[in-house]
Amino acid sequence: MRMFSAPALVALAAGILVTVPGTPASAATLPTGAQSLESVNFPGRYVRHANYVGQIEQVTSASPAQTKLDATFTIVNGLASPACYSLQTKSGLFLRHRDWRVRAELNTGDPAFQADATFCPLPGSVAGSISLASYNYPGRRIRHRDYALWLETYQDTPLFRADSSFRMTAPWVPKSNKGPAIPGLFADPHLSVFNGRYYLYPTTDGFAGWSGGYYKAFSSPDLVNWTDHGVILDHGPDVSWADNAAWAPAVVAANGSYYLYFSGGLASGNTAKHLGVAVSDSPTGPFRDALGRPLIRSDQYSGQMIDPMVFTDDDGRSYLYWGQGVARVVPLNGDMTSFDPALVRVITPPGYNEAPFVFKRNGIYYFMWSENDTRSEDYRVAYATGTTPLGPWTKRAIVLQKRLEAGIKGTGHHSVVRVPGTDLWHMAYHRFAVPAGDGTNRETAIDPMSFNADGTIRPIVPAL
Repeated sequence: MRMFSAPALVALAAGILVTVPGTPASAATLPTGAQSLESVNFPGRYVRHANYVGQIEQVTSASPAQTKLDATFTIVNGLASPACYSLQTKSGLFLRHRDWRVRAELNTGDPAFQADATFCPLPGSVAGSISLASYNYPGRRIRHRDYALWLETYQDTPLFRADSSFRMTAPWVPKSNKGPAIPGLFADPHLSVFNGRYYLYPTTDGFAGWSGGYYKAFSSPDLVNWTDHGVILDHGPDVSWADNAAWAPAVVAANGSYYLYFSGGLASGNTAKHLGVAVSDSPTGPFRDALGRPLIRSDQYSGQMIDPMVFTDDDGRSYLYWGQGVARVVPLNGDMTSFDPALVRVITPPGYNEAPFVFKRNGIYYFMWSENDTRSEDYRVAYATGTTPLGPWTKRAIVLQKRLEAGIKGTGHHSVVRVPGTDLWHMAYHRFAVPAGDGTNRETAIDPMSFNADGTIRPIVPAL
């Protein structure tokens, strides 16, 4: 469950309008992606971290590359709330306040860090500028004093308003690589195509113990330009039997509706995870819990009940795959929310850990999975082939793994999509966020996937 402090709820409920140059006014929204922040009353000085401490500093085209890098941030969904924002440095750290000083630090994922690193936008002192209020101390704002950045109690004076106002500008260091696909910390991406448009459903990452409680949806016409559709299912208010561990969603279209399969647990110390299913009339939600109870209980089978995936064959029959430690499959009934327990089959291949994924090409069924632990840099994707969606399966090879010379680690928990009307394929997967990520600070990437003449998959070289 996402917890909001009472003051933060008041601030968010105020319906604040923010105007950013080049964008229409909207309620409490900022453009995500790379940005720089220029001081309103000291034009030419930009928010920058130096020796991990926040300040405003003169930046020009002649400034050293490191200065420009340190003055560039990625605006992402707020670590503590998707209604606000966090500022990630190019080195993978986050701006947070500690002892009222603004610093750049590595995300520990605990609730205190997440709240300290989340800021809510307010109107600045001049048109087109913003002021950043603390999520957990909404009466305080980021302010520069003697060129240093502090979190200070708001004062209704012209000087304070000017010192706490910034213009969002083009980044000093524009995006120069092809990843991550979407800004921020997201893992376990499920990539689908509905009506010719791509949809991406990831786990919201950056939480200690992977304790995030909500899912977002993104869509794109080309796998490059993505639209953020916001929260589509929140375990807190939307799921009666789970309030955290919102992991590895998968969405499929059937019966004129869209079904979201997901895992969830309780934050009350019970580590057991269940599988659920939600339904919506739209691929971007909102989704509602279809059953009001788990589709599969944590104690129903051995292994962990996580990582659901649904494959629909050419005959219209859909199959549910899931499991950590043990891989299982069962044909779904036509309602997409039930199955015959007697038909559940174990299909665990050698090396399997989690994240099953199945697709079909030229009459061959491909069963893919992740090996090792997601906290390990050796997390990787392997696959097998078969002649039916139930197997038997013949293990083939590892197709995606780390690339240390490029700083890419922990590549896994993937999904695969075919470009409609072609034999072009892409794989979405997560990796440790580059450069400072780990097993709970992960980002989503997308790379092409191709085949040899015999139908085997060529190894994928993960790219930045």
